[in-house]
Amino acid sequence: MSEIIKVAMPKGRIYKKASALFREAGFHIPNDVDETRKLVIPLPEIGMEFILAKPVDVPTYVEYGVADIGIVGKDVLMEEDRDVYELLDLGIARCRMSVIGLPDWKPGIHQRVATKYPNVASRYFREQGQQVEVIKLNGSIELAPLIGLADRIVDMVETWSDAQRERTSGNGAYI
Repeated sequence: MSEIIKVAMPKGRIYKKASALFREAGFHIPNDVDETRKLVIPLPEIGMEFILAKPVDVPTYVEYGVADIGIVGKDVLMEEDRDVYELLDLGIARCRMSVIGLPDWKPGIHQRVATKYPNVASRYFREQGQQVEVIKLNGSIELAPLIGLADRIVDMVETWSDAQRERTSGNGAYI
């Protein structure tokens, strides 16, 4: 009886890119599994099983041993702070954690920061010596400054070239 390696990963873009990497490495993964609605995809012919989960759950599945390995974004690893090791950066879905404010933003006494990543944001501002109130949101983070909920946001943005970064306003910082 052969051992099955259980790989937890999120559905969507990361799954598609990861399965493409497995194919490039010589593993026969049928193309139709890229569009499946299944949450567990057994691939006994290559000795693997994919567990498709919410990104925030992937480190939990690995930590508790129901998955042997996981593929997930670094943002999730940083926020969830699970007892897992980051073995390899696959170089897929490159993004940056950024602090972003409106162009007319001015520092004040009571600053509020909205984010989907409250642990990462709190840690960052503490390291900067800034006292802020962190507000957890689950979507449309960029809306918070526009409606007056927060002064700035911490969110993921696609990685830019140095030239693009220089053309942006001075109210952004990269974590």
